[in-house]
Amino acid sequence: MVEPTTIMPDPSIKKVSASGPSTLSVHAGEARVKPGFSITDPIFAASTYTFPDTQAIVDFLEQGEPREEYGRYGNPGERVVEEKLAALDSGEASVLFASGMAAFVGLLMAHVNAGDEIVFFDECYHRSREFCRRHLSRFGVGFREVRTCDYDAMEAAITPKTKFIISESPTNPHLSVVDVDRFAEIGRRNGVLTLIDATLCTPYNLKPLEAGVDFVLHSATKYLGGHNDLLAGVVTGSAELLDPVRNLRGIMGGVNSPHNAYLLERGLKTLALRMERHNANGQAVAEFLAGHPRVERVLYPGLPDHPFHAIAKQTMRGFGGLVTFFLRDADWQQTAAVIDAVQIPRIGPSLGGVESLIEQPMVMSYWNYTPEERAEFRIADNMVRMACGIEDADDLIADLSAAFEVSE
Repeated sequence: MVEPTTIMPDPSIKKVSASGPSTLSVHAGEARVKPGFSITDPIFAASTYTFPDTQAIVDFLEQGEPREEYGRYGNPGERVVEEKLAALDSGEASVLFASGMAAFVGLLMAHVNAGDEIVFFDECYHRSREFCRRHLSRFGVGFREVRTCDYDAMEAAITPKTKFIISESPTNPHLSVVDVDRFAEIGRRNGVLTLIDATLCTPYNLKPLEAGVDFVLHSATKYLGGHNDLLAGVVTGSAELLDPVRNLRGIMGGVNSPHNAYLLERGLKTLALRMERHNANGQAVAEFLAGHPRVERVLYPGLPDHPFHAIAKQTMRGFGGLVTFFLRDADWQQTAAVIDAVQIPRIGPSLGGVESLIEQPMVMSYWNYTPEERAEFRIADNMVRMACGIEDADDLIADLSAAFEVSE
C-alpha cells in the first residue's frame, strides 16, 4: 500500500509506448504515475532545487542523475515537454527555448564558428535572415541565399567552409515545399549539417528527421501551443548534436518559464485533433479563393496547380492552415480594404492558433523595406496571408466572400 505522504512516482513504472499521432500528443514523455498522483504534470515553480547533503551533489555531478539543480538549466515540466516533442518528431532529444528565434539562434551559435558559412533557401523568415546577415556576420560567419527549391544552386553554393544548409518547409508566406529527402541527401553527401524549420507543417504533417535531416525546428508559439497564448521554440535531433545546444542554452538563459512549459504541454495534447481541422479549413478556403474572380492567384500546397503539389502530396499528411493569395488588379490600399472588411479573422502576425488571423505581409513584416527589397523577396503589395484557425470553414468562406463584396 502506498503511504499517503508519498509524492514522487515509482521510476520503475514505464511510460506509454505508442506511435499514433494523437496518442503520442497525449501521452509521450509523461510518466504513468506522476508526482502527487495527478493525471496532469504539475508546475514546478522553482528557480532553485536543493540537495539533502553534500554527497547528493557529488552523486549528481559524477553520475548525471536525472534531477534539477537551477532553473536556467532545466525544469521537471520542461523535461516532459521535451520528451513529448522528441517523440512527435521521431527524434532522440529536443531542447526547448523561450521562442522560435531563441531556438534558431541557440542552435547556430552552438555549432558555427568564425569562418564557417551558412547556405539558405531564400524564402525564409525575415528575422532569421536578419540574424544571419547582420549579427552572425559580425562574428565572421558567412551567409548565402539561393532560390528556394533550386537544389543544384544550393549544392553549388556549398564550399569547404559551409557548416549548415537551412530551409523552411513549407516556406512562409510563399508555401513552397522542400523535397526533404533530396535536401538531406545533399547535406550528407557534402558533410554539412541540415536544418528544416517545420513550423508550418508541424510533426503531424511532416517529419524531416525521418528523411535524414539533422535538425528540425519549430516555433512552438504557433501550432504546437495552438492557442495564441505563449511563446516557445524547440529544436529536435540527435542527443549528441543537441548536447552543445542544451549547454549553451544554460549559459545564455533562453529558457521557458515553468508555466509556459505547462501551457505548451496542454496545447500539445490536442495537436492532432487541431491539425485535422487546420488542414481541412486551409484546403476549403484555398479552393474557394482559387475560384473567386477577385483573386488573381492562390498559393497552397493542397491545390493541384501549386508548383510543389506533387512533392507535398507525396511527403505530407496534410497541407496546413496557412493560405497565401493575391488580389486581382489591387494596390496595397485596396488589398488592405479587403483585410479590414473581414469579421472573423483578427488582423495580426503569427499563425497556428485556434483563432484565424489575416495580414498583409507588405505592411505587417516588410513596411520598412524598399520596393526593390520587397521585390527581391517576392513580397507583393497585393499579397494576403490568412492563417485559418479551427472555426467552421463555411463561416470563414462566407466572411471572405462578404469582405470581397463590401470592399469593391
